[in-house]
Amino acid sequence: MKNKQLKTIDIKGKPYVEVNERLKYFRENYKNFCLESDVLEKTATSVMIKATIKDADGNIRATGIAEEIKGTTFINKTSYVENCETSAWGRALANLGIGIDTSVASADEVTTAIEQQNKKPKKRKPISAERFEEAILAISEGKYTHEQLRSSFDLTKEQLKSITAC
Repeated sequence: MKNKQLKTIDIKGKPYVEVNERLKYFRENYKNFCLESDVLEKTATSVMIKATIKDADGNIRATGIAEEIKGTTFINKTSYVENCETSAWGRALANLGIGIDTSVASADEVTTAIEQQNKKPKKRKPISAERFEEAILAISEGKYTHEQLRSSFDLTKEQLKSITAC
């Protein structure tokens, strides 16, 4: 199955078959197959989904696993679960051999990776002792995460040690 049969977009000079195109191809050419999604893990800040493709006899022909973190991209601010399912589908379809002439990763994965490579690190501010204590309380109440704290502020070694011990 060559990408010539499927619509592609250009990502950094390489043709890429988006998941919607893979899915249309799958529905048209694998009529007796099914595509199932299972949530493996969901927390307040992340989700992991496994997509499974089965043939007409129920045999597993391909799988794909994806994980998304809430708020890491514009789409993931509101739709991290849906985005994760689409990524898992794209991986499963790629593992079945649909649209993988140049890449197995989803378009979002490729775009996000390129954006991350091109990003300059944000300058983080130090956090006051009072604000740090408030953040620790918010973490204990499930309103904030350790990762949000680490990525938002320039923590001292002592502060890092104390949240690692939590």
